[in-house]
Amino acid sequence: MALPANPKLMSIRTFLKRKAELPPGHRLVFTNGCYDILHPGHVDLLTRARALGDSLVLGLNSDESVQMLGKGGDRPLNPQDDRAFVLAGLACVDFIIVFHESTPLELIKAVRPQVLVKGGDWATETIVGRDVVEQAGGAVHSLPLLPGYSTTSLVERIRRN
Repeated sequence: MALPANPKLMSIRTFLKRKAELPPGHRLVFTNGCYDILHPGHVDLLTRARALGDSLVLGLNSDESVQMLGKGGDRPLNPQDDRAFVLAGLACVDFIIVFHESTPLELIKAVRPQVLVKGGDWATETIVGRDVVEQAGGAVHSLPLLPGYSTTSLVERIRRN
């Protein structure tokens, strides 16, 4: 059974057309990740990221990109279209763009967000794209994580049971 159309999921080309229609001063926030099994930590981070601007652009690792990250041969557990569909159901997510590289650097260069956000497990100086955003006058944030939630620990707990 095919999933319904996902209007928040788009190519970078389509996003750039939509971006050109946004009003002057519209603040784009960008974050990225695998979001393999959506949990409260993800929702909390995405909600707080969105609060830093007017729209949240989520760079979603493709299935191939997740495997490049070395998260395990069986990851992602959910294919990218399923992950994108679930993320699109969140009111805080405005745009979803799948990227196929090991990092979102080229996507960040294309999106040109005013705000770049990652979870607190990333030191600000190690966030990919930080220099691009800061050189354009934007802000970079490493937001604290909701304690006790991670996809890796969730997967490990499932495997034990």
